[in-house]
Amino acid sequence: MADLSVYKPRNLLYTQEPIRRYRSDGYHPVCLGDTFNNGRYKIYHKLGWGGHATVWLANDTKDNKWVALKIMAAAVSKESTEVHNSQLLQRASETGPSTKHVVQVLDSFMNQGPNGGHRCIVLELLGPSVGKVMSLYTWAEDDTPKPDLIVRMAEQVLEGLQFMHHAGIAHGDISAGNIAFRSTNLSEATTERILEILGEPYFEELERLDGKPLDYGLPKYIVEAADWDKWLFEEKEDLCILDLGEAFIEGSETERLAQPGALQAPETFFIGRFDHTVDLWSAGCMIYSFVFGLFPFWHLGNDEVLVAQMIGFVEALPEEWREQWLEMRDKSKHHKSLAETEGIQNAELEKKFNTVDPTLAVLLPVIRGLMRFRPSDRLSASEALNLLRNTQA
Repeated sequence: MADLSVYKPRNLLYTQEPIRRYRSDGYHPVCLGDTFNNGRYKIYHKLGWGGHATVWLANDTKDNKWVALKIMAAAVSKESTEVHNSQLLQRASETGPSTKHVVQVLDSFMNQGPNGGHRCIVLELLGPSVGKVMSLYTWAEDDTPKPDLIVRMAEQVLEGLQFMHHAGIAHGDISAGNIAFRSTNLSEATTERILEILGEPYFEELERLDGKPLDYGLPKYIVEAADWDKWLFEEKEDLCILDLGEAFIEGSETERLAQPGALQAPETFFIGRFDHTVDLWSAGCMIYSFVFGLFPFWHLGNDEVLVAQMIGFVEALPEEWREQWLEMRDKSKHHKSLAETEGIQNAELEKKFNTVDPTLAVLLPVIRGLMRFRPSDRLSASEALNLLRNTQA
C-alpha cells in the first residue's frame, strides 16, 4: 500500500477512514450509486466508519425505505458475531423487555469485492450519534442540554443495558459513537429531504501524483461522512445503542476489547479479565459526559496516568490492587505527578456537581454506583435505574 505522500493532497485523506485499510482483507471500496444484494440496496451517502467497517446510507428498493448498510472488513467478516448477537436479542425481546433502545438488524448477506468477501449488515437507520450531537453544545452558560434531557438520556442508556444484560449479552463498547438518537420518520423521508438533513455528499478524487493507476482495491474517491447539520434535534427522540461488533455472551468473554482509551474499565489493568460489568463502568463515564460535556478521564497512551485519575474518583483503590498499582506507578516517568493526583478526584466530583442544575444531582449517586473499582461492587443496570427513578420520585 502506497504512502499518503504519493497521492495528490486532499483534506479528506486525513479526516476520513484510513486509506491503508483498503487492502486485501480490509475495507470494501464503495462509490455513490453502488448497489448491493442483487440491486436491492443503493448507496447515497456515507454515515461513518470504524476500525472494522464502513457504514453507508442506502435505500432499500424492495421495502422503499432508508437503512444503514454496514460493510465489514473482509478479515473480520467470517468471525463477526454481530448478526448472531442481534438475533439472540431479538429472540429475547419476544419473551421479555422491548429492544427499542438497541439497534435492529434487518438483513445480512455476503458481498465479494476486490479486497475479499465482506459481511454486510443492514441496520435500521438512526439519527446522529450522541457524540455528534453533544459536540454541538459548547457548555457555555446558555448552551447546554436541558437537565430533563440529560436525565432521560441516562435513563435510556441504562434501559438498553438492562435489556442486553437480561438477555445474557454484554455490549463491550459503550461510547459516544455507539449511542445514537432516533429520528422519527427518517426512514420514510424523500431523497431530497434525507439529503437535506444529512447534507449533500461531498467527495474528493483519489489520485496519485505520478499519474499511475490506483492500487487494486482502492476507492476512486473519498466520501466525507454526513455531518447531520440540518437534523432537527427533537427532545422527544429516544436513544438507541448500536454496533454490536464487540458484544459477547456472558460466560464467553473475548480476550480483549477495542474500547476507547478513556473508557477502559480498571479491571482490564488490574485483573486482566472482564465480564458484562465493563458496560456499567462505561455507562457511568457516558452519563458523566452527558452532564459535563467531556469524559471524567483522558488517555493519551499512558495507562498509569489513566489509572491515577481513577483513584479517588468515587472511592479509594482496593487494597488488593495497591501493590500492583505502586509497581505500575514506580515504573512510570510520571511518578511524581501520579502520586500528587491520587485522592483528589472525589472532592472534585462533588464540586463539579455543585456547579450544575440541581435537577442533575440525581445522577451523582448513579455515577458513583456504576464506577466502582471492583466489578462486583457496581450497581447493575436495573439497580442504577431503580436508584435514578426513586431519587427522582
